[in-house]
Amino acid sequence: MSYSGLPGFITDLDKHSELLRIKSFVDPVLEITEITDRVSKSGGKALLFENNGTKFPLLINAFGSQKRMSMAISRKDLDDPGSDIVSLFDHLIPGGHNIFNKLSSLPELIRISGFLPSRTRRKGICQQIVIKDPDLSILPVLKCWPHDGGRFITLPMVHTVNPVTGRKNVGMYRMQVLDSKTTAMHWQRHKTGANHFEEWKKNGSRMPVTVTLGGDPVYTYAATAPLPENIDEYILAGFLRKKKVKLVKCITNDLYVPCDADIVIEGFVDPSEEMIWEGPFGDHTGFYSLADWYPKFHVTCITHSRNAVYPATIVGIPPMEDAWLAKATEKIFLAPLKLVLQPEILDFHMPDAGTAHNLVVVKIQKSYPGQGRKVINSLFGAGQMMFTKYLTVVSGEVDIRNYGELILHILKNTDFQSDLLFSSGPLDVLDHSSDNFSFGGKLGIDGTVKMREESSVKNQEPGNKDLSPAEAMDFTIKVLSDDGIMFKKVRGLPVIMAGVDQKRNPDSIANLKRCLAENATVRKQELILVVDHNVPLDNIAMAAWQILGNTDPVRDISLLPGGKLLIDGTLKAFSKSPFPRKWPNVVCSSAETIKKIDSEWDSLGLGPFIASPSLKNSRLSYSDSDEVSTNRI
Repeated sequence: MSYSGLPGFITDLDKHSELLRIKSFVDPVLEITEITDRVSKSGGKALLFENNGTKFPLLINAFGSQKRMSMAISRKDLDDPGSDIVSLFDHLIPGGHNIFNKLSSLPELIRISGFLPSRTRRKGICQQIVIKDPDLSILPVLKCWPHDGGRFITLPMVHTVNPVTGRKNVGMYRMQVLDSKTTAMHWQRHKTGANHFEEWKKNGSRMPVTVTLGGDPVYTYAATAPLPENIDEYILAGFLRKKKVKLVKCITNDLYVPCDADIVIEGFVDPSEEMIWEGPFGDHTGFYSLADWYPKFHVTCITHSRNAVYPATIVGIPPMEDAWLAKATEKIFLAPLKLVLQPEILDFHMPDAGTAHNLVVVKIQKSYPGQGRKVINSLFGAGQMMFTKYLTVVSGEVDIRNYGELILHILKNTDFQSDLLFSSGPLDVLDHSSDNFSFGGKLGIDGTVKMREESSVKNQEPGNKDLSPAEAMDFTIKVLSDDGIMFKKVRGLPVIMAGVDQKRNPDSIANLKRCLAENATVRKQELILVVDHNVPLDNIAMAAWQILGNTDPVRDISLLPGGKLLIDGTLKAFSKSPFPRKWPNVVCSSAETIKKIDSEWDSLGLGPFIASPSLKNSRLSYSDSDEVSTNRI
């Protein structure tokens, strides 16, 4: 079913026992985040904070389970839209400027044409209350983490238009509130909003911008979806919920927004105005994205429905609520990915530890040699897949969501000397590990089952490498005892975890490489994963998140003598070679906030006590700041 605003979605969440109402006062500054982080990571319910110091209830963790994510996109299951969406993308992607004419002229797409957004001259529900002297302080905007630069609107749907082509876009870009009438607008250089901004700058005119909050929750998903620029997000929203989106004209600019949005913030960005310093912000990478220069958004009007609800989310060390948005994308976009790019693709997966853009695993139906490489080369240039840092392609009988099985399958079918495809290219601007901003190393791993033509020069039979567990590491541990290096063998896998303290010994990585290369007990095809000493070696998910976030594949992966592969997933702030950029700290709550929520937990009616995830995550923090200090001790 479709929803007319968040109140209808909340009613349905209540009906399905998917909502927890908090009636006592909770401060939007840090406290709501701390509660939500506990509930979200434990797989808990959506939360409605009814007493937050404003007249707007605050809904958060609304997408934080498979059931709620399915409800949000108006489907019974996340698998449901896959087959339906094939015909939509098959005909829409080539449409260009003729997209709407093409839809109307194709009889087989009449049903889909019925989901195109329509405009109404009437005022919408979102305009029941009009505030022409706007004040952003009426909204319960969150300060999420201790070192955030301020309060941030975290689920804004930002509406812009290209002044040359007339194409519209709805993107999701965080907004730091600067004062009662201005915010920063964090559209990154690769995003459509930033492209529109550049066109308005050439045009020499003020850029109209309108932000909506809430409405049917499918709008929020559509704003995050990896759509081509020529596809209107509200086509996808209408298609998913099987009901067209009705749009209403804004009051102070000519943009159109959903009539059933909960809150509308109208305004403009002046391209001639100097940029403002935005951030830092505790981001979905699990690290702070450091402060930078972004445009300023001026608010000219706020409207809202009479029963408006303020939507929010928090991001940080995975898993978080945003992981379910990624899972929906996996399901919804598999079919068009096969149709438009690679028909051999059977499945793809973005593990939580990869925070969407650090790791993508693709499973294919392989029928000829070199096919894995072909898929890698194609996907690295496909839309938002261009931001992927590690791209692994597999084939055969393997469950790509069973990580132990997946790792073993990859190692059995990958020759470290020939099946690792290193390159460089664009990265997400939030990637902190590359030497250069938004540009760095990438790795494609051809983990497909090899055919005879792809056998190594040593005439090894494909898929039959010796993967016996490594023998005892006594020799290596003895040699490296002075470096304080810790080791752990991953049970059942040819993987060794190592923890090093580079603050104590900047030469520890070099010493580790030398000793492992000389150690005959570490066999060919053994994988050595190196993290900082404060990363628990028995927490594979946390170690994987650290390695994926802290590495540039070209710089940090070494093939050691004897065919062993080492990945240096340590912080580069303490490496012997100076790192050219600032290194961000991990995202954690403060001890004061944790203590306060601990003391109030029972009185808030939150159910069984949940300890703060920040208690264990804080061991990864190096300073009381958004940045890691590089002063060695």
